[in-house]
Amino acid sequence: MKQVPVPLQEARRFQNSDRLTEQAIHACTRLGREIAWENLSTLDLDPERILQSRIVTIDRSDPAHAPFDMMRTRVLQNLRQNNWTSVAITSPTPACGKSLVALNLAFSLAHQKDCRTLLIDLNLKQPAIGEMLGVKASASMEAFLRGDAATHNLFLRYGDNLAIGTNHQPVPFSAELLQSLETARVLQDLQQKLEPDVILFDMPSMLFNDDVTAFLPTVDCAILVAAAESSTLDEVDECERYLSERTQVLGTVLNRCRYTCNQ
Repeated sequence: MKQVPVPLQEARRFQNSDRLTEQAIHACTRLGREIAWENLSTLDLDPERILQSRIVTIDRSDPAHAPFDMMRTRVLQNLRQNNWTSVAITSPTPACGKSLVALNLAFSLAHQKDCRTLLIDLNLKQPAIGEMLGVKASASMEAFLRGDAATHNLFLRYGDNLAIGTNHQPVPFSAELLQSLETARVLQDLQQKLEPDVILFDMPSMLFNDDVTAFLPTVDCAILVAAAESSTLDEVDECERYLSERTQVLGTVLNRCRYTCNQ
């Protein structure tokens, strides 16, 4: 049998060593992610509050969950096809139901067991997610975005693959915070720590402040939520045009529609 030259033996040995090192690094990364998720406090939900807030995708006993499941599948397909992660959910004006859409989409994604999702309340002037869920984190979103609060003090975990960051303290000058370098760093660290497949940002409405404008460079794409019989065509057109010039638009959701395709 022909003897393998010593230099080639050495090269193979180093190659195997590099492969083992890479595998060890990946294993440590996965372990760190699992520990980070396990360190999050559990989200305990009150069924009465969930019913009152019209969150229908948790147990899916209400047929109204179906449109949200359809939206989940389309959103997930778009994200995976384009290697995207972050989605801003906004509306032309307040009271269009975007927080309701964000919550139902998040809990629908939670049924996709191979997908880990974060829902973050960045409607800093008028936060709603915590109130709709009936929970209050020990830290504020402002403290977290400034780097003064740890992840486990803000995020609550539902099951094994959904974590929700709520806010209970309004921020008067929120646009400055949303476009700060520190906020970008904190969110990047969060993504590296928890490695979510999807990040949903519940944003403010677009036409009354500059918060969405300030934050759009941070996200991969956006969803616009309009309210039937409330949002005007001019408002929707203006917001769709503005979003399409600055990010990818996944679509526009018509909320609060009283009619079905059978009527």
